[in-house]
Order: sequence, then C-alpha cells, then structure tokens
Amino acid sequence: MKQLIIATKNQGKMQDFKRLFEPHGIKVSSLLDLSEPIEDVEETGATFEENAALKAEVICERLQIPVIADDSGIEIDALNGEPGVYSARYAGTDKDDQANIEKVLDKMKTVPPSERTARFVCVLAVAQPGQATIFKRGECEGTIADQPTGTNGFGYDPIFYPVDSSLTMAEMTPEQKNEISHRRKALDQLKNWVNQL
Repeated sequence: MKQLIIATKNQGKMQDFKRLFEPHGIKVSSLLDLSEPIEDVEETGATFEENAALKAEVICERLQIPVIADDSGIEIDALNGEPGVYSARYAGTDKDDQANIEKVLDKMKTVPPSERTARFVCVLAVAQPGQATIFKRGECEGTIADQPTGTNGFGYDPIFYPVDSSLTMAEMTPEQKNEISHRRKALDQLKNWVNQL
C-alpha cells in the first residue's frame, strides 16, 4: 500500500485528504500520527508555493516518503494582495482570527463595494524523494463584506462572500463550503494526479 504524509496537525484538513486518497488504496498520515514529532518548519517564503514547498520538502527529505503540504490564505485586491502569505498572522499574533478580521475591515473602510474583490488561495505542494516538487493551486473568488456574519468556518470566512453567493463562507454549511472552497479546487487538481499514480 502506498503511503503519504500530509504535513498538517489539522484534523479537519486530514478528513479531506483521507476522502481523496483512501479510495485509491493510499494510506495517509498526519504529522500527529508520526512516532517521532517533527518540529514546525518555518514559513519564510514570499509566496504560497514557496511556503508549501518548504514544508513538504523538509519533511520528505527526513522521512524519504512522499509528503503533501499546503499553504493557504486570502488575497485582497484593494490591499495589493494582502494579507496573502501572512493571512494567519496579519494582525501580528499568530492565528487570532478576530484581530485579523478587524484589521482587514479597518483597512477597507473607505473601499467601495465594486472594489472589494478578493480570493481564497490554497496551494498544495507534493514532494517525492528524488523528484521535482509538484504544485496544485485552487482559488475561490469573492468579495469582502463590510462586517462579519456567520459562525461556521474559521479565519476570514465571516467576511468573505464567494462569487454568486448571498452567504458568507461562515454562513454556509461545511458541505456547501466544501463544494466551492479553494482547498476543494486544489484537491480536485490533485485528484487528476492521483489517478495517474
């Protein structure tokens, strides 16, 4: 049976990867499943691709089996693509969703509705021993709300309206969100790659 490591400690993400790979007879493990812990790889890249590759390649090198890592975030056009790779720590501290949202809304106070375009981006990097890293990128286009709505989801979901939706990502059910999300789109691209394995 083929084995893959997903470079995450996030159980939610793991469910998505398991659904994708297990029907193909590929066993996936997260960083939490390893017998010896791997310290977090510092994300020093300037792009989602660089960060995802850093994580995947370091762990692949250590374990000598294929590793998939993802890096994701939100790009807001009126803010010249910010927060981008700094999405998780935009307000300075790591993973303070509320502070991050407040910073975005504050910076967007004077931006008219027609110019509030943004996208969620997810890049998956697949590192395999002795091979070039492969990238799959998924995007979900939308607009930034002027106030947070909804309690599902995490991160910037409460202020993001996907294109053609009257609901923010945080007002959607997990199933609705999963249909259109940036991660789903990246995974769909990965599916084509898996089928060729």
